[in-house]
Amino acid sequence: MSGISLTFGGDPVFDNLDLVVQPGDRVALVGRNGSGKSTLMKVMAGLVEPDRGDIVVPPGISVGYMEQEPDMAGYATLGDFASSGLDAGELYKVERAGEGLKFDPARTVETASGGERRRAALAKLMAEAPELMLLDEPTNHLDIEAIGWLESELKQTRAGFVLISHDRAFLRELTRATLWIDRGMVRRQEKGFDAFEAWRDKIWDEEDTARHKLDRKIKAEARWAVEGISARRKRNQGRVRALGELRKERASQIKRQGAAAMDFQAGPKSGKKVIEAKDLSKAFGDKTIVRKLDILIQRGDRIAFVGPNGVGKTTLIKMLMGQEAPDSGSVALGTNLVPAIFDQTRAQLDPDMTLWDSLTGDPEMRVSGKADQVMVRGNPKHVVGYLKEFLFDERQARAPVRSLSGGEKARLLLAKLMAKESNLLVLDEPTNDLDVETLDLLQELLDDYDGTVLLVSHDRDFLDRVATTTVAMEGNGEAVVYAGGWSDYRAQRQPEETAEAAEKPKAKKDKPKAEKSEQIGLTFAEQKRLEALPAVMDRLQAEIAKLEDFMSDPELFTKEPVKFQKATEALVERHNALAEAEEEWLMLEEKAETA
Repeated sequence: MSGISLTFGGDPVFDNLDLVVQPGDRVALVGRNGSGKSTLMKVMAGLVEPDRGDIVVPPGISVGYMEQEPDMAGYATLGDFASSGLDAGELYKVERAGEGLKFDPARTVETASGGERRRAALAKLMAEAPELMLLDEPTNHLDIEAIGWLESELKQTRAGFVLISHDRAFLRELTRATLWIDRGMVRRQEKGFDAFEAWRDKIWDEEDTARHKLDRKIKAEARWAVEGISARRKRNQGRVRALGELRKERASQIKRQGAAAMDFQAGPKSGKKVIEAKDLSKAFGDKTIVRKLDILIQRGDRIAFVGPNGVGKTTLIKMLMGQEAPDSGSVALGTNLVPAIFDQTRAQLDPDMTLWDSLTGDPEMRVSGKADQVMVRGNPKHVVGYLKEFLFDERQARAPVRSLSGGEKARLLLAKLMAKESNLLVLDEPTNDLDVETLDLLQELLDDYDGTVLLVSHDRDFLDRVATTTVAMEGNGEAVVYAGGWSDYRAQRQPEETAEAAEKPKAKKDKPKAEKSEQIGLTFAEQKRLEALPAVMDRLQAEIAKLEDFMSDPELFTKEPVKFQKATEALVERHNALAEAEEEWLMLEEKAETA
């Protein structure tokens, strides 16, 4: 891309942009919501024409783009769409991608949800295997298992890809370079997303220093102009013109977008016991959602619910909230509960309403006799002023909700949620579409929230940062409660998986000797385990380093004793898990060598 410029009737989205994507590049495309990430990707894909500039794709190189809202007109089923353009001998690729991404090729287009359509579009792209893949939020609407499958596929591909995602863990695992869009400028760093935040903060610090120096210079030159210009008028007109240029330079600098002024206001304290479920069971026909679950949720807990899409996470939360009756068992709600709910379907937002009406029309936010104000935690505020706190500009106030991006819809829903007091937050997929900075702020707010949080998310990094307890729903009614977040759950789950894997070799002891002698070398399961263990050990070592760095703060114990204790326990668990993994790897390596 050379000299690319693009405007949509206002400030330029890009101006004189030069950009090269090399074969095999693995690039994270990052920036604030509304900065132009998706627009740049559409320009790369040839779907948006720039005002000026050239785009060159070498002959024989194919570029594939995963559309957010794929056009499936003319196709009867998702499978028909996903396999269109493929030779008969390549149809197995769609079936394979369908299994990994969990979409049903036989599902009719008319009855498919937005998430199912996106998964079909992603399966189509993976099956086509172009030399360059443009992936715009591919993990949205995927559960953790499907994200893991996609992560594995992208690790193995020889194709290049440019990736937009809010999922930190996904970006860290896959990217080796970073493109950062900020105020119409695109910068590139030859390091993956893991190094992005330090790079961004360094650039911002340098900007602030340069701006401070410029302000001081303008101030000094302005003082000179006022105090001494009359005596030196002819000789110093150049200096006066230079002062004007300095002021123009300062005025032309685009202010960085700040963080949204988000805040959760805890209402009156709930009782210590928030929810207690005993012997809870629920099924729909032959599908069991949960079987004989016991759980006690107390004030201040952050409970994460994880598991595949369709396993029943939302149904379980509705039962715990008293919104859905169980088949058997009981749910007791604590006293003085004031819930606030963020639903993944964004059903609280009417797409045909304007942002203004969406807020002022909410009965809980309405200010009697004031059509231009909303009630925010007991205080009236002008609706436009409140929208600006969530990074919406005045022009958007009268725009329909349907015109918003996914991240903007999430921010609007958070604005409605945060206007009300609560002491029990139910957040069903709140992380979808939010940019990294807003996710950071949301995590900090949840840390400081003086209430209880029930959270559904497929964002592993966010789960690790927020959750104190994880309820893993693994299908067939199994719902197991684990201490800690996603990594804690996996570390505790690992010994169980290892024990299950060890059952088969033990069973062979009872077989006849002749049969034993035929079993030389590794079994298929052991070979797969041997291949997987290095990645397991690398992850554990990385987590140990992260925990040790966190605990290196000498004031942590006195300031945050609970966090210190939790980190200490997690560190011991990681060291034990690493020792077990290393021992298992050595045993399997020795067995493989003696084969």
